[in-house]
Amino acid sequence: MAQLQTLSHIYPIGSRIDERGHLEIGGCDVLELAERFGTPAYVVAEDDLRARARAFIEAFRARGHQDFEVVFAAKAFPATAVMSLFAQEGLGCDVASAGELHLARRAGFDPAKLVLHGNARDDGELVAALAARVGHIVIDNHGDIDRLERLTAGATHRQPVLIRVTPGVSGETHEKISTGQADSKFGIGLDEAPAAIDRVRTLPGVELRGLHLHLGSQLFSLDPFRAAIAAIADLGDFPVYDLGGGLAVAYTDEQTPPAIEDYVGALVEATREQLGPGKRLLVEPGRSLVANGGVTLYRVIGVKRNVSTWVSVDGGMSDNLRPMLYGARYQAEIADRLGGSTLVHLAGKHCESGDLLIRDVLLDDPRPGDVVVTPVTGAYTYAMANNYNGVPRAPVIFCSDGEARVVVRRETLDDLHARDV
Repeated sequence: MAQLQTLSHIYPIGSRIDERGHLEIGGCDVLELAERFGTPAYVVAEDDLRARARAFIEAFRARGHQDFEVVFAAKAFPATAVMSLFAQEGLGCDVASAGELHLARRAGFDPAKLVLHGNARDDGELVAALAARVGHIVIDNHGDIDRLERLTAGATHRQPVLIRVTPGVSGETHEKISTGQADSKFGIGLDEAPAAIDRVRTLPGVELRGLHLHLGSQLFSLDPFRAAIAAIADLGDFPVYDLGGGLAVAYTDEQTPPAIEDYVGALVEATREQLGPGKRLLVEPGRSLVANGGVTLYRVIGVKRNVSTWVSVDGGMSDNLRPMLYGARYQAEIADRLGGSTLVHLAGKHCESGDLLIRDVLLDDPRPGDVVVTPVTGAYTYAMANNYNGVPRAPVIFCSDGEARVVVRRETLDDLHARDV
């Protein structure tokens, strides 16, 4: 057995291999977690999430920029416990639907620290945001302006808004998670932005605070962020700029994304150079707050050898849709035999040939009953979970200082028909 002495940087902060060769997350033996809570299961190192939230805050302070807001992008991990943790750490929250708004308020966020996004908000969602007096509503298109003009007519409270501008800058990422290019479903193009700005300024029920931009997700280069800030500089002078999110994380050993400190530093520097001093800056990290803090545990059900070696586990596209959706790449290990030289395909249990968690991964002689761990599953796995093939959704387990607790229970079979009429 090829035993690793140290863990990859992609695992949660504080993870280790104990003296028995078992993986520990948040001080908890993952084999014991699998036995106690079952599999599949999302396991989250609570201290990892807190450390990354604090790193964003400290990065702004270290650059001497005091007027800022770190806003958690709820879509990355919309579990109440996760959102509550970030509320406790002083973060705001970015929501993109009435459902996420409801979750954010239940999680304890001050409505003034909420930002409502979306390219297709209906009247009900806007009314809910207006009633809650969220910190900002982001105007995505001319239809939003029409709706807000109508819905705020006669209001005694002026709703703060930002206008989302599409800067025409490519985020250099997968096309399905790129949003900054000119041909995007999100935002108002640079050529149309001046007219939108002028019109919003005439609405008595809203207060235009500034501009918003977002380039996409999983960006390894800081240059597109600098280019996007430069692209919107000529649209006017505003007190608030929301620069979105998008900072990449490492999903595999060879990936080295920018550090949080370098990312924030680049934004602060570019803002001062292009937009001037004294601006209130909002950033909306999602993946970079939660991805590396989570792992998913599976149990090996079977091993089959034909042209390839297929290791089938008890989960798949129902708990992690990202590999099937846009080819997301992960790593995996046997939880008590890290390292290995057996090349396998890690296959999900669902009735789709595309339900393949990882193509070509090295494991240590996998066999039925083994616990497999896939790291970096804290972002968008829980959010995209589904009941394909009637599979109940997995629980979320928080781990800290050797203590584990369920924060989202596993669905039951009865839950599958609970909404039937």
